[in-house]
Parts: sequence; structure tokens; C-alpha cells
Amino acid sequence: MPATFGIVDLFAGPGGLGEGFASLVKGGHFPFRIGISVEKEASAHRTLELRAFLREYRTRHGVFPKQFINFHAGKVPEPRWSEIDANAWQLATHEARALELGTDPAASAIDAAIEKLKDNYDDTILIGGPPCQAYSLVGRARSRGKVGYVPEEDERHYLFREYIRVLDKLRPAAFVMENVKGMLSSTVESRLVFEMLMEDLSSLGTGHGHQYELRAIRVENGKATLQEAIRPSEFIVRAEEFGIPQKRHRVIIIGIRSDLVRQVPGAEEPISGNASTVGKIIGSLPALRSGISRGGDEVSAWHREVIKAAEVLAEITKGTEDSLLHGAFTSLADRLEAEMPSLRKSSALPEPYGCANDDLLQWIERAELRAVAQHETRGHMTSDLGRYLFAAAFGSVHGYSPKAASFPEAISPDHRNWNTGVFNDRFRVQVADQPSTTVTSHISKDGHYFIHPDPVQCRSLTVREAARLQTFPDDYLFLGNRTQQYVQVGNAVPPYLARHIAALLHKVLVPLTSEGSDGTKGRSAFEAVL
Repeated sequence: MPATFGIVDLFAGPGGLGEGFASLVKGGHFPFRIGISVEKEASAHRTLELRAFLREYRTRHGVFPKQFINFHAGKVPEPRWSEIDANAWQLATHEARALELGTDPAASAIDAAIEKLKDNYDDTILIGGPPCQAYSLVGRARSRGKVGYVPEEDERHYLFREYIRVLDKLRPAAFVMENVKGMLSSTVESRLVFEMLMEDLSSLGTGHGHQYELRAIRVENGKATLQEAIRPSEFIVRAEEFGIPQKRHRVIIIGIRSDLVRQVPGAEEPISGNASTVGKIIGSLPALRSGISRGGDEVSAWHREVIKAAEVLAEITKGTEDSLLHGAFTSLADRLEAEMPSLRKSSALPEPYGCANDDLLQWIERAELRAVAQHETRGHMTSDLGRYLFAAAFGSVHGYSPKAASFPEAISPDHRNWNTGVFNDRFRVQVADQPSTTVTSHISKDGHYFIHPDPVQCRSLTVREAARLQTFPDDYLFLGNRTQQYVQVGNAVPPYLARHIAALLHKVLVPLTSEGSDGTKGRSAFEAVL
């Protein structure tokens, strides 16, 4: 029988990392099965729980339940999943746990799950990463502004120690630890957090068992491999190198148990090496308009405001050195009359759908769906519509997002720090023919960093568009209100990237065997140590 590994997923969020591992198929077999995933935030846990149910239901029945397809399409309220398949729901609730890591109840539940995993699977894998806010540069900047903030007392700095505790208890075949780049420079008590982490990881197993060899993921010549890291920066993984439509750079540490590490040199995973683009991944979704957040939100009012902004910008840029931009606004004013969208929400599937040749679109588009979900815009202030229009048109003409100094004075915010450099990227368009910038939880705030590339739509990205840039498949529903959905998407690991990592790890743990002289298969390194 092929080897099956039980997964422990800590700080799981909505489940992006786990989805990548659980979706991997090798020879008709799913080598990675999630045993327990832990997330304390209520809406993310609900998302995690639903996905666990759907995964189990599909394993049993081969398809998603029709009740989910209808719920996904917005045709019915959320069903009682336990009434659809009680056993699948029970397994899902045991898998997805609403626990706060670092507490005694969480430790007890995880320890009990670990014992079951060891009994039920050939071996185990630990995945996840502590909350990134304390490590990230933005998080630290905000924390410094809090009265009485003491870094040494911020529990988020030490949550990685709970990951270490579970790692020591589980002794998995491998682990994957993910975090933001900021953790490489974050300090506590005058010590680098990353240095403390390396010491903890290196000390595991000393004197009483196998230790872990730490590896970084390296991309060269169209393939990903695991290599020893000489510098901390070598642990940074650039998602766009894996074909992800996003310049997302994160620290990912891979640990291989010492009894299995001899297979690392031969393991490699082919990758495209070329990033997908914003336009390719979200361009086929139905065109929408934004709303107007203050005052009436009639279609005619929105049309009037956007057309007026285009005419003003055409006049402002007339006679300037940027003739290309002036031409764009002149033609845009004419286009708007005929092309402006009127809907703020659409569930219509793009045409064609579910038959793409592109590997990533094949991963995202799911043929059994009847609709696109969570593709609804938010409202914007009328004063911001002109800024969104300018940024989108500028990006389409010049191929990059404008800085604050590029904005005409007539549409610049009345803020004393606007031209100081502090707000250089306050309004940032995601350029169509490039991967996006990093999708973060900040997308839940106002959308200014995530402006849609199409000037005619004049808006920020929807939850579904952000989810696609994060490579979540279209059948992945995020529960909770829209703000919570944006936060979940921004905090996640791109599942398509996680799937590549899972495939690479699988080749380390269960390498391809060679034909013996008698025509029989030799044993893998994993089987040899059983």
C-alpha cells in the first residue's frame, strides 16, 4: 500500500496550506490526510470546518453534495451539513478545531490527536506558522505606536514555541514552517527571533531521538529542490517563481527528520518558473462597478461621477508631457458611455469555464460549479473614484502603479503628508500583465492598495478576485462577513504553492524506486525504515 501521512496543521487560518497538501494525488492515492487543523478565529474556523466536510464527503461520494453547489451559487441558505452526511460532518468537526494555541485545553486536544495520528498513519507531517503580526514590519511599526507596548510581553513572539512543542511531541517525518520576511529581522530582548527559532529547531532530538535537517526551497532551471541555507535570506520563497500570480515573498523552513534526509538530494519538483498575471487570472470574471459609500448608490450617480472624473483628468493632462496618459483619458471618456458596468454583484460563470489549457486556471476553475461566489464590490467615497480611475489608467499605459507624486493636484488627498513619501503607494493598482503585489489582510480595510486594473470598472478587488490571486479554487467558500472573508484570504498561504511544496516533500519521503534486476520494484527509503 502507498504510504499515507497524517497532517497536523497549526495556525491554519482558512486552510490554504492544508488544502495544498490534502489535494495532492499520486497514482490515484492521496498521500497527505489532515488529521487535525487548529484555528482560533471563529469565521476562519467555520471556513476550515466546511472545507474539511467537503473533502471528506467527496472522498466518500466522489462529488460535492448538490446542497453545497446550490449554497455556493447563492440559491439556498447554508444547510445543516450534519443532515447531509452525519459521519462526514463528525469527522470534519474532529479535524477542524477552534482552539487557541498556547493554552492548556489546546495542548491537551492536540496531544490526544497526535496519539491517534501515530496509530492511524504511516508517519506524520507538521505544517503551519505562528501569527505574523508581531514579526512583520508593518505589525511592529503599529505596535511601537501603542502606549505601554513591551515587545518581550507580546505573546505572538512566543507562539512559535508552541509549534516547537508540538513538533517535539509529534516527531513527524517532516515539517513546514511559514512566516513573513519580517521575522528575519524581528528582535526580542535584543535577540533575533529567527536566531532563537533556529536554536530551538536545532536542539530537537538531542540525546533522545532523530534530529531535523533544515532546508530551504531553491528554484533553478525550472525545478524546485531542497538545499542547505547559508544565509537566513535563502529561506525566502518567492511565490511568483512557482507560477503564482502574486509577488508574495515568505520565509518557509522545511525540516526533514534525519533518518529520511538522505533522499533530499535526489528530490526535485518541476515548476513553470513564469508567474501568471492579474489579467489572466481575474480578467474573465464578470465586470462590476463599485458602490458609492456615502449618499445614494444609484447606477446613474456612479456613472455620472466616473465620467466626470475621466473628463476632468483628460483636461488636466492635456498639454502635459504625458501625452499617452492624456490619450488614455480622452478615449476612456468615450468608452465609459458604452462600456460601464451597472452591476455590483454577479455570479455568472465566465465563458468558457472549466476547460482552460493553463494548469493554474484548471486548478482554479471547477466544472461542477453553477456560479461564481463572493464576487461583489464594496462602496468607495466619490472623492476616491477619480483616484482609482487615475491609478488604473496610469497602470494600463505605463505598466506600473503611480506614486503619490504622479497624481494631479486636483485629485490628490488633502493631507499634509501626501507628498512626504509616507503615502507613496496609498493608491496602488494591480497591473494586468504582471503578478499582483502581496495580498494581505489589509485588503479588508479600504481597498486602496488593491485597485482593479480595468479603469472602466473603477473599483477595488472583490473577495473572489483576491482569492484567485491567492490561487484558491473557485469552489472554496470563505464564511463570515465580507471583512472577515478578506482577512482570511489575505492571511492564507496560496494553496497552489502549498501543493508544489507537498509534491516536493512527497518525493523526499516516498522517492521513485528503480526497477530491480528481476523486474520487481525496490523499496523506497521510507519503506526501508518501517
